[in-house]
Amino acid sequence: MNDNQLGTIQTLKVYEEITDGFLLEFGNNKILLPETEIPTAIQPGEEVEVFLYSDKKGETTATMTIPEARLDAYGWSEVIEVVKNLGVFVNIGINKEILVSKDDLPILEAVWPKDGDHLFVSLETDKKGRLLAKPIGEADIVQDLVPASSSILKQQVIGRIYRSTKAGSFLLTEEGYRGFIHPHERKNEPRLGETVTGRVIDVKEDGTINVSLLPLKQEGMNEDAENILDYLASHGGEMELSDKSDPEEIRATFRISKAAFKRALGKLMKEEKVSQRNGKTVLKDSD
Repeated sequence: MNDNQLGTIQTLKVYEEITDGFLLEFGNNKILLPETEIPTAIQPGEEVEVFLYSDKKGETTATMTIPEARLDAYGWSEVIEVVKNLGVFVNIGINKEILVSKDDLPILEAVWPKDGDHLFVSLETDKKGRLLAKPIGEADIVQDLVPASSSILKQQVIGRIYRSTKAGSFLLTEEGYRGFIHPHERKNEPRLGETVTGRVIDVKEDGTINVSLLPLKQEGMNEDAENILDYLASHGGEMELSDKSDPEEIRATFRISKAAFKRALGKLMKEEKVSQRNGKTVLKDSD
């Protein structure tokens, strides 16, 4: 059998029943359809629709369970194991885990998927004829894009990260919208395959959206103020940052903009929890 048939749907005739299932005719070959892969009764002579893959022994096997992710189609697949320096294994819905090679994952392992995350993948075969899963590319996303309307501006969306780059993170929402998260619109870089909740901050002419993972100003100010207090408490009650500090130093320490830092600092000063002196910020109790 040609390896390029792996990962595809085929309609095959049932040849005969054997101890552990049925044999199917595929050209001059016979393919096993295990008993465990047959949800409904079948008989020799009838035709069945099956998905072809190679089992753990490398033998071509059939299943009547048809996964969404195939050689010619994409589907969401759950990450079930992460193997350092190799990649991650995903469950596409059949009785075999499929590898996503490290070559198709971000360079930084810190943003690799974790168990339970979901990748939008299709299948391909390597030089040895083994099935691999490959995350969706940008060209395929654009082809199946669901355009967003301006009415969703400022609304909350839930989506999964399908691509991670230096420029930012790309996500697919539950509605099928393509979204982009600029690094300044997140506190931490989300993992590939991670499910995130954000807010639509722009709807482009092409129907794509820009999303922020940052909280609204008032909510963010409260959270940022708490983070500043925690930082001061763990650094002897003072820090070398003030409202005059360089924006990049502030972002490197708290992962927020200088404007957000100044709002939070102003809140704390108004509440008389901190003060500033000699270019430093100190806890009031430490004065």
